[in-house]
Amino acid sequence: MPTPSLAALPIRRLTPRDLTACADLSEDRGWPREEHKWGFLLTAGKGYGIDDPDGGLVSACVVTAYGPQNRPDLGAIGMVLVAERHARRGVGRRLMRHVISAMGTTPLTLHATPNGQPLYEELGFKTTGRAEMVRGHFTTGGSGSRVTTRAATAEDLTAILRLDEEVFGTDRTHIITRLPAFTDQLRVAEENGRIIGYAGAWPNMDTQVVGPLIARDTETAKALIASLAAHTDRPLRTDIDVRHDELLTWVKEHGLTSVAFNSVMTHGITELPGDWTRRFAPLTVAAG
Repeated sequence: MPTPSLAALPIRRLTPRDLTACADLSEDRGWPREEHKWGFLLTAGKGYGIDDPDGGLVSACVVTAYGPQNRPDLGAIGMVLVAERHARRGVGRRLMRHVISAMGTTPLTLHATPNGQPLYEELGFKTTGRAEMVRGHFTTGGSGSRVTTRAATAEDLTAILRLDEEVFGTDRTHIITRLPAFTDQLRVAEENGRIIGYAGAWPNMDTQVVGPLIARDTETAKALIASLAAHTDRPLRTDIDVRHDELLTWVKEHGLTSVAFNSVMTHGITELPGDWTRRFAPLTVAAG
């Protein structure tokens, strides 16, 4: 039997049972396996992939939708990967067109690497912002923060959901309610008994990724990062909106260094909903 052409291979929905194949695909492209993140995304979002007749996946990506289930306000595309042996043959373009079509009129967003950006521009995505990835061991020092932080409890969930929807601009209940199980740490900042920010830190290979990071102001964001760092021995990694230059300067003064820049791109909207001034870092760039 002849091997079918790539264009003839069907695109199907991925499920959590495809976790190992997705991790293998990541490894094939020189990325970390990131099984913890893949598991989260395949459960909270919708995965799309193309099976390789010789085994494994030709390509994969995940879409995380926010807002009403039958009419989402926003869809975040991430983990767009094509196996090295099938690269530069139009597979990624075909998969992306399928996803865009499947999402209909839903506005879309993604974080693009410099290599991926030309493809997304060809598909109608526009650059609306930038994020800087920083990584390193956080070092303490300087005057202590006046902002009060503590570990989040189950009783905080309602207030966290309310704050998150206000800042993110749409409902993310299906994501936020998974954070206690997904993160190693989930902490809140409060003032006079009112939650003014929250942040998570979750395991990713040898680091703890800080995200989401939602805070009333830069001082609150600093306090949350410092409190997360105080409860782990791992290096921290996070992706900070470059408009938060004061926070970026501060984390670099405390041991984190710049790793890469990604373009924040949108399709169908000119800018992301919500309040960017209080949105400092995403849960993961793959989920917006």
